[in-house]
Amino acid sequence: MALEEYVGSIVLEVDGQEIEVTDLKVDTNTGRKLVKTMNKTGRAKGFSRGIAEIQLSLTVVIPASGDLDWAAIEGSKITEYPLSNSGKRTSYLDCFTLTVGKTYSVDNEARRDITMQALREVVE
Repeated sequence: MALEEYVGSIVLEVDGQEIEVTDLKVDTNTGRKLVKTMNKTGRAKGFSRGIAEIQLSLTVVIPASGDLDWAAIEGSKITEYPLSNSGKRTSYLDCFTLTVGKTYSVDNEARRDITMQALREVVE
């Protein structure tokens, strides 16, 4: 049995600038919806197609030297790719910020929690 390699840590870039990220979560809502109809079986029989939505949730550390203006980001390109050279790059295009928060705790570094929306996803 051959040893498998899996994707581990990633590198995140915002408009070509590398960002120190601790967490990245990507949620894709397909836009599909259940269509309920009145029939003798008493169950739904299909779905309708809708518009897909891509939401990014980032947690980044706050550098002492200065931080990006996360709240002002509009029309940005966010790219994530594996730390090793194997694997594909995924870019999220036309990103804009929805929310920005700060987290401080005794045991960890100060962090920002950012929620963004992307209009397109491209695997390169």
